[in-house]
Amino acid sequence: MTRSVIDPITRIEGHLRVEMEVDNGIVQDAWVSGGCFRGMELVVQDRTPEDAAQIVERICGVCPVSHAHASSIAGDKAYGITISNNARIVRNLLEGAQFLHSHILWLYNLAALDYVNPLNALNANVDEAYAVALENGLALHSDLNQLYDKLGAFAKNGQLSIFSGNWFEADKGQAYKLTPELDLILTSHYLEALKMQARASEMAALLGGKMPHVMTSIPGGNMWVPTESKLDDLLAMATEVRDWVNDTVLADTVALAGPYADALTWGKGCGRYIAWGVFEGQGWPYGDDYIEQMKNRYLPMGVLDEKFGVTDVQEDLIQEYMGRSWYEGSETYTSPYFVTDPAYTDYNVDDRYTWVKCPTYDGKPMEAGSMSRIFAAYVRGVPFIKENVDAVLGILGAKPGDLSAFQSTLGRTAIRQIETMYVADLMVQWVNELAEAIKGGDSEYFRAPERTTGEGSGFWEAPRGALYHSEKVVDGKIEGYQIIIPSTWNLAPINADGEHGPLEQALIGIPVEDIEMPINALRTVHSFDPCTACAVHVTERRTGKSFETVTSPWGVK
Repeated sequence: MTRSVIDPITRIEGHLRVEMEVDNGIVQDAWVSGGCFRGMELVVQDRTPEDAAQIVERICGVCPVSHAHASSIAGDKAYGITISNNARIVRNLLEGAQFLHSHILWLYNLAALDYVNPLNALNANVDEAYAVALENGLALHSDLNQLYDKLGAFAKNGQLSIFSGNWFEADKGQAYKLTPELDLILTSHYLEALKMQARASEMAALLGGKMPHVMTSIPGGNMWVPTESKLDDLLAMATEVRDWVNDTVLADTVALAGPYADALTWGKGCGRYIAWGVFEGQGWPYGDDYIEQMKNRYLPMGVLDEKFGVTDVQEDLIQEYMGRSWYEGSETYTSPYFVTDPAYTDYNVDDRYTWVKCPTYDGKPMEAGSMSRIFAAYVRGVPFIKENVDAVLGILGAKPGDLSAFQSTLGRTAIRQIETMYVADLMVQWVNELAEAIKGGDSEYFRAPERTTGEGSGFWEAPRGALYHSEKVVDGKIEGYQIIIPSTWNLAPINADGEHGPLEQALIGIPVEDIEMPINALRTVHSFDPCTACAVHVTERRTGKSFETVTSPWGVK
């Protein structure tokens, strides 16, 4: 047995280590360690839910909108508020803009470099590259001759930044499998994606006052009031991003399926999925039936078992186990009464090895993320999702409805593009829907609290998966707050029953050609789009080296 370690994992948010035990070129065991140490829940203690919606955004600069919305929904519930229809649409638009920013950034600027070698594009025949693009239905928005010259100047300069001394070196052999022409085409899309993710972020800034850390979403609705000019700007940007997305993202991912077909055979994970649902539906409002509300979202809620059977969420089945993480004790706590009491020992994969807690649902590890949302939406019969999932299954040579064909590293990467297209299309629909509502005389965006004492849970989705914020409010002040982040599910360590978390399970069985540079493992990690800055929330009473803690009414220390 040989140990292979990637530390740190780059092109993610936060600090992550992966350690694997390899035998005969196959990963036999794996441990994923979140290296961040952060504090957040106690920051909102004794503050108002309105404050909390702004503060918890600082958990992450990539998905701040999702935290604002999950917190706002928890506040809505605690305050007894059902937000207005206009506020529903504006929240959807703001969330959708962030989803597009995150998805485009992830695919091209984070994950794509596991498959695309920009330096190899210098070996391309530009005329042949144009022919390859036309033959494979790949978008051509850039001048490939101009790009080729720019790449040449970049390489000649010698300051290769992330492309030097890394996975791209020519002597690393078979790690990269695209032709020079495909590398040139997809490098052009890499650069275009920088502009498109910025455009999506610009939409979020227009709706949120700034981006990251938007200012307009609060319990009770939204503080953004559109004008005709702002709606025109928003429609133009949404249309631009939608058209680029529809031309580009799915075709590019399909182009990888041939050269990297082996990545469709490993990286499955735990085979169980959770999605709380995101983007409130047109049947709004749903009264006090929160389950019905989540099931009627544009991407609906669902808990899926190994055979893709779907059930509704039960909050009391959410648990957190402490025994393999750097916290006091080895107990298992049930939602929402979690405890966070940090106690670093040392890094020991046979004992405790991560700051990430171990959440389970009904005692089992669950994968969160875009694939989970798409599976839930497919099983629940969302038309756009069913049509496009079946179309991609056909391209992959699988039967309609065979969702198991996506249970792999590249499948997880590909299926996310269906969601990107869906959200991009919905953004244009929502702008038009809001414009029609305004023309009809609807000008309500905010509703005041019905009460100032109550409890509420915000089940929502960040781009990386299922997001949970829960709070207890007494006389308008927070007395208990808890958060479970998407990457906490995916990066979970070994649970109380000895079962690995989703990413660890996905790594086991992966082929390793180069023990020092296990790129297939890196591809698998990136397919989950980890965010350890989100995943680790250690609450401490004050900064510094002291770990002195305080207990809140919910047992939060």
